[in-house]
Amino acid sequence: MTKIKALPDVPRWAVLAAHAVPLVTLPSGLWRLALVAGLPVTQDAELGTMGFWESGYVVSLSVVSELLAFLTLGLVRSWGEVFPRWMPFLGGRRVNPAAATAAAFAGVAGLCALAGWGVYASYADLGPGIPASPAQDALLVACYAPLLAWPVLLAAVAASYYRRRTRAAGSGSGRQYGAGRPSASSWV
Repeated sequence: MTKIKALPDVPRWAVLAAHAVPLVTLPSGLWRLALVAGLPVTQDAELGTMGFWESGYVVSLSVVSELLAFLTLGLVRSWGEVFPRWMPFLGGRRVNPAAATAAAFAGVAGLCALAGWGVYASYADLGPGIPASPAQDALLVACYAPLLAWPVLLAAVAASYYRRRTRAAGSGSGRQYGAGRPSASSWV
């Protein structure tokens, strides 16, 4: 079985959930990149011929969403407990568990709001819509449906992170990963 890198005191389910987050965001990003590349994911010829700025926006949206998804891994790895040395002003300092958890739950709230708006906009017929064949519609749904798991997975991993970090800080026993200077191997 393949070993997934994480801190030793992180529950296996939390490690798997954290590693699943970048995977659930990947299909929608690939769909957007296919749209920019002019592949037949819609029937509208104008959508396939986007301008430079529109294409840049769509590609940036895919990259940013994937980078945000990768931040979930920080909740199960050492760089979620001690900032990496290369970070200006913060390098080598402990990550505040309350701040990291608050940021994660703010992300959960934002993702839920986006999902709610998307459902509302779809049923209220807001926006121009995307003309597509039934197969193209099925592909769109297949690529975007996994995004519904993102806030659920993030909330579960963030709650686990907070419980683990506050329990370790509250008890005098056990290894505390933010204490002292991190070793070079802890950045993996």
